[in-house]
Amino acid sequence: MSHKAHCLILPYPIQGHINPMLQFSKRLQSKNVKITIAATKFFLKTMQELSTPVSIEAISDGYDDGGIYQAESFAAYITRFKEVGSDTLSQLIETLTTRGCAVNCIVYDPFLPWAVEVAKKYGLASAAFFTQSCAVDNIYYHVHKGVLKLPPTEVDEEISIPGLVTIESSDVPSFVSTPESARALEMLVNQFSNLEKIDWVLINSFYELEKEVTDWMSKVYPIKTIGPTIPSIYLDKRLPDDKEYGLSIFKPMTNECLNWLNHQPISSVVYVSFGSLTKLEPEQMEELAWGLKNSNKNFLWVVRSTEESKLPKNFLEELKLASENKGLVVSWCPQLQVLEHKSIGCFLTHCGWNSTLEAISLGVPMVAMPQWSDQPTNAKLVEDVWGMGVRANQDEKGLVRREVIEECIKIVMEEEKGKMIKENAKRWKELARNAVDEGGSSDRNIEEFVSKLLTIS
Repeated sequence: MSHKAHCLILPYPIQGHINPMLQFSKRLQSKNVKITIAATKFFLKTMQELSTPVSIEAISDGYDDGGIYQAESFAAYITRFKEVGSDTLSQLIETLTTRGCAVNCIVYDPFLPWAVEVAKKYGLASAAFFTQSCAVDNIYYHVHKGVLKLPPTEVDEEISIPGLVTIESSDVPSFVSTPESARALEMLVNQFSNLEKIDWVLINSFYELEKEVTDWMSKVYPIKTIGPTIPSIYLDKRLPDDKEYGLSIFKPMTNECLNWLNHQPISSVVYVSFGSLTKLEPEQMEELAWGLKNSNKNFLWVVRSTEESKLPKNFLEELKLASENKGLVVSWCPQLQVLEHKSIGCFLTHCGWNSTLEAISLGVPMVAMPQWSDQPTNAKLVEDVWGMGVRANQDEKGLVRREVIEECIKIVMEEEKGKMIKENAKRWKELARNAVDEGGSSDRNIEEFVSKLLTIS
């Protein structure tokens, strides 16, 4: 079939940024837009499987053998990615043109703002795709404008930002003043450096979830919420084959997880995962292990193989010996299938934005245990704005203690407050599905994006 327009998608090469852009691409493709994803050579090398209906081409970040791990610092990586990335992306655009499929628009991750210059050079339309929540984008925007200083000092105990609840310094993104963090913060703030030159700002959220902040941001930028970007089968079911993201760095232990869950009572299991990047300190790992064990609930815990050595001595052996089969530790799991499973009672999560959106979309109550980056802000929203969970607070050493973990699990799974949380979770699940379903707020925004693309192309 002939396509109406052709979008080149440029994600920042980590799992949590590629997944939402890939899902958005599938939505566009279902509306007859041709898609090409430009992924770095190193990222493509690390892929477990490429079961995805969209076409993928390689570009270079200048570190083809190790990606960011090969760079001497974060700053060096970002600088080189800009030089080599601009060149190889330009070459890709020219190659696609000679193949007879010219690109009309670049949809880029604003972690890579240089993509706008490449788009301008070829006269293409451009759209920034923010993979974090609108609330978090709003905070970085205020840092960009010089209105908010990060890290906030004790003096700024309460921070007031338009469109957001009043937040405290423990609720803002964690990028504080270590030298590497300063570079990360610079990158996050630079997302806004050239937004006035682009055609669209797309946000992986949905209007009903972040109404006030979206309305406020819409006065500044041409914002469109297009989420939640999770496989359609878990939401509106309008893309029949869309069951998983399709690109994964880790191989999930699918059978093991699902077989074990099938033997657990309804709503009895605590599912625990800290995503693809977070590293816990050994002491925190130990507190979490005992908190789970002492909660007396069944638990399914994702501990990546690189993290396994931090588990308490004999913890895994004791789990295997326990006759009542209370806990299962796996190296990776098919998170959506797990969250959807009827035996899951709550999700103990680091509150990365993708995990948070998945829990919202599947109506799973959360125990929030944020670690860094945007997670503290997401946790604040989960607890105080959406009423979908409780936050496990750290002590003065920055650790969440076992008693706190145990208590939070109890609140969500057993207490009156937990019932309210479950009710709210059900309501948000409904709203998330409606947003992407035909005529919903995100669906209308995607339709509008596509029809504008057609007038450009």
